[in-house]
Formats: sequence, C-alpha cells, structure tokens
Amino acid sequence: MITNQNNPKDPRALDCKNFNGYKPCFPDHNCWENGCKNHNPIGTKILIINLDAMGDVLMTTAQLPGIKRKYPHSTIYWVTLKNAIDLLQNNQYIDKVFSFDFESELILSQIEFDLIMNVDKSQRSGALTMRLNGKEKLGFGINTNGQIIPLNIGAEYNYRLGMDDNLKFKINQRTGQDYLSETFNLDYKNDDYTFNFTESELEFIKNYTSENGINENSKIIGFNTGCSLLFPNKKMTIEQHVILIEKFLSFNRFKIMLLGGPEDEERNKLITNHFNGQIINTPTNDGVRKGACYESIPQVIVTGDSFGMHLAIALKKYVIAWFGLSCWTEIELYGRGVKLFPEALFCAPCWKKVCPYNLECIQMIDLEQIVSETIKYFDRGKVDCKKV
Repeated sequence: MITNQNNPKDPRALDCKNFNGYKPCFPDHNCWENGCKNHNPIGTKILIINLDAMGDVLMTTAQLPGIKRKYPHSTIYWVTLKNAIDLLQNNQYIDKVFSFDFESELILSQIEFDLIMNVDKSQRSGALTMRLNGKEKLGFGINTNGQIIPLNIGAEYNYRLGMDDNLKFKINQRTGQDYLSETFNLDYKNDDYTFNFTESELEFIKNYTSENGINENSKIIGFNTGCSLLFPNKKMTIEQHVILIEKFLSFNRFKIMLLGGPEDEERNKLITNHFNGQIINTPTNDGVRKGACYESIPQVIVTGDSFGMHLAIALKKYVIAWFGLSCWTEIELYGRGVKLFPEALFCAPCWKKVCPYNLECIQMIDLEQIVSETIKYFDRGKVDCKKV
C-alpha cells in the first residue's frame, strides 16, 4: 500500500532517468514504494531544438561531445521534425528524442529545463524556444514582433552570418561546427558527427554486400546523385554522372553504387539504364536508416552539398564534395576528403533557388579532378587519408 501518494519512499526516484511513473524501471521492483534500485541522476536538463533540414540535424550532432564535456552529469533531450528522428536513433549522447508535434509540445512545456539550445534561425523554432521553460536559453528566439533575434552574446556571430551576405559569402572562413559551438558557449574541439548503427543494421550491411559481390578487397565509389527539392540546383546533371561513371568503369578496378532518396528514384534509374547491369542502383525508398546502410559500403562518396554529403561525413567516408550555390567554407570534412568549388566565379556562393546565369557553377564542375582525387585516394590507401 502506498503510504504517501505525492512522494516516493526514496526521493531519488524523482531524480532518476530510469523512472517514468508509468511502469517499473526493473521487473518486479517498485521504485516508488521500495526505493531506487539503480539511481541514474537526471542532472542538468538540456533541450536541443533543431527543426531544420536533415543534414543540419546530422551536423548538429557534432556539438554533443562538447555538451557532455561541459555538462557531464546531464540529460539531453532533442526535438526535431519527424523525418529526422531516425538519424538520432542509437546515439549514445541523447536520452530522449521528441517529434515536433502538439503532443510533444505539451510534454516539453511541463519540463523545466536548465538549458535550451536552439540551433535554428527560424520563426517556428524561435517561438518554441520562447514558449518553453528554460533557466537559460541559447541560440535564437523571436521577439514580440515575431522577428528572429540572438539570445546570447555567443550567438551574435552566427546571427550576423544570416544578415550580412558579404560576411557569409566572402569573409567567413569558420565552419558551421565552429560558430555553432560559440553559439552554445561550448569549447570548440572540432568534434565529429555522431551516428551509430544498430546490430541488426550491421548484419543487414554484411548481407547486402555479400549479395552484391562486394568483399573486403572491393574498391567502391558511391554517388549521391541528387539533393532535396528545396534547392534543386545542388546536383550535377545526369550527363555529368554518366561521363564520370564511364571513366571510372574504364579502369576495370572499381564498383559503382548509386545512392539517394525518394526524390532521386527517377534520375538514378536513368543513369543505371546507361550501364546495363554494370553498376549497383541501391533502393531509394527504404528510409534514412537503410539509406545510411547503403552509403556505409563505398570507401569514397562523390556528392554535392546535400544530406547525402552530411551522411557520408557522419559515416567517416572519404568525401569528394563539389559546391556551387552553397558555402563550402562552412563544411568540415575532418581531413577525410576534398572540396571542389568555383573559385573564379563571382556569383558563387549565392544560395539562390533560381539561377540567373545558366547554372555556370554546375557546368564548371571539374569532372577530371573528381576522377584524379578518387584515384589518388585509392592509390595511397585508406590508412593515409590526409586532407587535400
């Protein structure tokens, strides 16, 4: 019989990550009446708000080691869009992931956080930041006019990048991880993305490679052929992909894999039709976790600035990334790749959705350099991956 309906016998139960008040933390043990069996303190309660694109969510995972260094005894909550939730699965730093919906907002509104960190410079993320209970709020909010504002001194440089095209496009040399660490008042240590497969996913990868004739000696090049529909000009043409793949196949030493999401289904099929069974066209509708499984197989990923690029970085692949409209200085490859960009083109980067100059930045992609950088990587071996 419960002797006190408002408080547990052991007060530590209400300060334990394991306790949820719905069911026992451990079978046949009543923490409320009999005391905490394995106390796991909640510590500092931290909420990360990140409702931007999936690539941005992956990039933000690079902040988690720094957060844990500063707040070793903490519970990290993360709220994101439904399509990005699976990217945070099996992450050793995150305790609870919420989908951005009404139910989650109800729950989050009842939690008093020690720290709320909003990554996004957007009205919806700013509004959520201002609405929730946090003793300290970092990053971005909105004011009573609905305007996006920085909430702390550390967020001011990040904020200025959004307001000053000259600073963002011409002057800034800092990576996104660098200035986001400053935004959150963290010590910047160039931490890597965090992404982990489950045991069942590792087994799936093993079986898929075997079924497709891939072994430990195979030299595999993966092509992220597309990009999101939000910025459709962040991809090479089908013809450029065909030229590149024909060149790689002519060496008789490489296997080629096409990678992508649902929006890339048709273009991958068109590229595949040029090669009569010579390349592997991976499924595009199996979800982001299976997509990550496929992308984990190649040693080299050729990609534009897309979610697929961020996933390749998270998977610790050697990345040959080309850029046109987006800011190449903000991307960190951690010494595992090379960035190709149009240095002589006055209009790049621009972040325009419609190009007034006939997509010169796409036409100027140096296909021969992509080939030569790939060959250099395989010739020197995976052990000696210096930054090019």
